Amino acid sequence: MKDEQLLERIVLNPKVMVGKPVIHGTRLTVDFILNLLAHGATESEILNEYKGLTHEDIQACFLFATNSLKNTEFMPLIAESV
Repeated sequence: MKDEQLLERIVLNPKVMVGKPVIHGTRLTVDFILNLLAHGATESEILNEYKGLTHEDIQACFLFATNSLKNTEFMPLIAESV
């Protein structure tokens, strides 16, 4: 599936979850899905828990997050000692 097709699965609507990016047709935010994965949930567990979600929806969350971070500059919070 092409990037554009995946990103169509993510929508931003100020009337849904205060405008946070969500998976189309749900109130599941991108950050919620990524947080589940970051804390050890497997894709299979998420898909079983949230019927109607697809593998492509989870891929779309990753792609959205990746694109959101592309042009972000990071600065260290603490200086490293050499």
